[in-house]
Amino acid sequence: MRLILRSDVRGVGNKGDVVEVTNGYGRNYLLPRGLAFLATDGAESQAASMRRSRDVKDAAARSAAEDVAKSLVNSPVKISARVGVDDKLFGSITTADIAAAIAEQKGVQIDRKQIVLSDPIRTVGTHLVPVKLHANVEFPVTVEVGSDA
Repeated sequence: MRLILRSDVRGVGNKGDVVEVTNGYGRNYLLPRGLAFLATDGAESQAASMRRSRDVKDAAARSAAEDVAKSLVNSPVKISARVGVDDKLFGSITTADIAAAIAEQKGVQIDRKQIVLSDPIRTVGTHLVPVKLHANVEFPVTVEVGSDA
């Protein structure tokens, strides 16, 4: 069954793509939920305009993400926390703390889910934290953790 996707469907395709799916998947899942419509000749031209619109939005989002990356990559973000023995923190610095510090110090709003931190920061010092703002824009942010005192 040939369908045109109305929105992004994981594992199938993106908005505006003409896809070939099994009859049952299309009839029982994609069509009833409004995620796709049948691919006819007229509808395929509509799909092409949907793809062009998606590409324009994606280019604008990528450009905005690159601008934010340029402003954040060379200036460190400073976070102060309570420190115990051997420069270990009481608690930890999480992605939410880093996002709040970036918003406060740099004036840039970043969602905490865009900060890729495998484990919370638990020591004093300088840490490189990767941030992924867009599928093609990933950059490191320098986080300097110091003591409150």
